[in-house]
Amino acid sequence: MPALDTIPMIPRSHLFGNPTKAQGQISPDGKWLSWLAPYEGVLNIWMAPRDNPDDAKAMTKATDRPIRQHMWSPDGTSLLYIQDKAGDENFLLYRVDVVSGDETTLTPFENTRVQIVGSSETIKNAILIGLNNRDEQWHDVHLLNLTTGELELVYENNAYAGFMADDTLTLRMAMAQNDAGGTDYFRFSDGAVEEEPFETTAMEDSMTTSPAGYTVDGSVLYWLDGRGRNTAALYAQDTATGERTLIAQDDKADISGTLRDQKSGKVLGYTVTYLRREFTALDAGISASFDFLESKLEGDFGISSRTEDDDIWIIWNDPLTAPVTTYIYDRQAGTLDPFYVSRPELEGAPLQPMHGIEITSRDGLTLPSFLTLAAGSDPDGDGKPKEPGPMVLLVHGGPWARDEYGFNSQHQMLANRGYHVLSVNFRGSTGFGKDFINAGNKQWGLAMHDDLIDAVEWAIEQGIAPRDQVAIMGGSYGGYATLAGLTFTPEVFACGIDVVGPSNLETLLSTIPPYWAPMVKIFHERMGNPETEEGLALLKAASPLYKADQITKPLLIAQGANDPRVKQAESDQIVGAMKDAGIPVTYVLYPDEGHGFAKPENNLAFYAITENFLAETLGGRAEPLGDVLEPSTAQIVEGKTHVKGLGG
Repeated sequence: MPALDTIPMIPRSHLFGNPTKAQGQISPDGKWLSWLAPYEGVLNIWMAPRDNPDDAKAMTKATDRPIRQHMWSPDGTSLLYIQDKAGDENFLLYRVDVVSGDETTLTPFENTRVQIVGSSETIKNAILIGLNNRDEQWHDVHLLNLTTGELELVYENNAYAGFMADDTLTLRMAMAQNDAGGTDYFRFSDGAVEEEPFETTAMEDSMTTSPAGYTVDGSVLYWLDGRGRNTAALYAQDTATGERTLIAQDDKADISGTLRDQKSGKVLGYTVTYLRREFTALDAGISASFDFLESKLEGDFGISSRTEDDDIWIIWNDPLTAPVTTYIYDRQAGTLDPFYVSRPELEGAPLQPMHGIEITSRDGLTLPSFLTLAAGSDPDGDGKPKEPGPMVLLVHGGPWARDEYGFNSQHQMLANRGYHVLSVNFRGSTGFGKDFINAGNKQWGLAMHDDLIDAVEWAIEQGIAPRDQVAIMGGSYGGYATLAGLTFTPEVFACGIDVVGPSNLETLLSTIPPYWAPMVKIFHERMGNPETEEGLALLKAASPLYKADQITKPLLIAQGANDPRVKQAESDQIVGAMKDAGIPVTYVLYPDEGHGFAKPENNLAFYAITENFLAETLGGRAEPLGDVLEPSTAQIVEGKTHVKGLGG
C-alpha cells in the first residue's frame, strides 16, 4: 500500500457536498420513481416515470434549506415532505400533487412540530398526525385528509407523550411516562383513554421496550421487549387475550427492526445489529429475495421503498470502499437494475475499510467499536497500522444512540487526511441490551467518559496511536464528551472539536424543547435530577463549564444559533469562561442552523475549518481553506487562533 503523500486527496466537496441523488423511492403503484437531488444547488424532490427515468422533473423548488426527507402518500397521488425553518426543528408537513405539481402546506401553523401518528393500508387518502399548535407541550391528534387538506380533531391531548393507531386509523394506545421514569401504555375505549395501563415498564426497560405496531386486522400487537431479559426480543401479543408469543431474540444485541407484510402487517423478517447488520427472514419468499440480493451485491444492503404489491423494491447497497448505490429490484422478473450512485465522484477514490472491534473497559464491559485506519498505514491489510499515527476519537451523539458499521464521510475524510479514526459505543449507547444502557445511568463525565479513555488506552497499547497525538471530536453528546475530555482529562487529548455540545448540564435540562417535557423524567433518572440537592450536585460536577480553566489544548467549537436542544448559550458560556481565563478558543457560529448543519455550504465550511485545525494540531494533511467560507454563513465569533488563514 502506498504512503499517504502518494494517495490522492479526496476533495471534501465529494464527501460533504450535495449528493447527486439520494433517498430513492418508488410510488405505491410502481409507476413513478422519486428521489432527492440538487435543483439550483439546493436538494429538492425529483420524479420520473419508472419506465423512463431520464424524463425527470423537479417537483419542489426550495431555494434555501435542503429538503432532507420525503415520502409518497399512501394513495400515490402526491409526494409529502417535512421542513423546518433555519434548524428550529418545528417541522411542518407539505404536499406536492403528482399531476398538477401544486404544492400545499398541510400544517400551516407557526411554532408547530408535526408528528406522524398513523397511516393505513386500506384508507389511502388520510393519515393521523399530532400537532402541538394548541399547546406546545402536547400533540393533539388530528385526522388529515391528504386530498383536501382538511384537519379533523380526533383527540385533544393533555397528558400523553405518544399514540398508536390501527389500520382503520382508530387510536388504540396512548403512552405516558410514569413516576419511575418508565412508560405506561393505556388502551383507548370508545375514544377515551382507560384509567389503568394494560402494560408498563420500569425505567430500566424504557429504552429497550416499545410497541412495534398492529397487524392490519388489529388482532396482533408486536412488541420489541426487554422486560425480564437483557436484549430486546420480538413478541406477538394477542390483543384479545393478551397472550404473548416470542418470535425472535439475540443474546448480544436488540432486535432493531422488522419487515412487515404490507397487506396483513405480519412480520416477515427482522434485523439485529451488533457489529454488523444481520437480517433474518421468517418467510420463504423474503428469504429467496434476500438470497438473490446477497448473490449480486457486495457489502451491506437493505430495502428503502416497496410497491403496494411488494413486487418492486428499491434497494440501497453500501460496499463501504465504494460509494453507496441504489438499485431497482423486480422480484417477479428477477432483475436488479441500477437506479443511481449517490456520490459518483467517489468511484475509484481511495476509500478505507472499517473494522468492527471489541474493546474491554476497565470494569469488564465489552465496548463494540469501529476503527478506520489512515490511508496508506496498513500495507498488509491486517487491520493494524505499520506504525502508530495520529488518531481522532470520534464520539457519537445521543448519548442514547449508537455508532454503526458502514460508509461514514467523517471517517473517510479523516483517514484520507492521515488519521486513524476510532468510534466507540460507550456505556449508555443503545442497541446492545438494557444492561449496557443502564450502566450509563448518571455516569455523564464518569464511567461513560472512562470508556472513552479506556478506548484511547487500548489504541495506544495496540500501537495504533502515540500517546500525545489523539484528538477528540463529536456532536451533541459527542460535543459534550469533547469538552469533558479537555476539562476532566486534559492530559489525554492533543486537541478537541465540539459541535453543538452542552457545557452545563443544569442549563441544558432547563432549556429542553417544550414537547420534550412529557419525557423529562427519563433525563432526570439517567442524568441527575436538578430538583434534588444530590442530582444538582451530580449535574454540576459533570459540567465542563465549571472546569473551563483546566483547558490547555486547542479547542474548536461550532454551534447552530437556532438549536432547540442544545441552545447557543451552551457554547457561548464556555467560550466566555475560557476568555475570562485567558484561554484561546476558536468559535464558529452558524446563524441559520440548528442541532447540526443541514446546508452543504455550511458543512463544507465546517469540515474545511476542522481539517485545517487538525492539520495544525496533529500534523495531518488538509485541503486548503480557499474561498470555502464565502458561500457559507459561518461567523468566526472567536479565534482563528489555531487555524491558518481563518480570520476573525
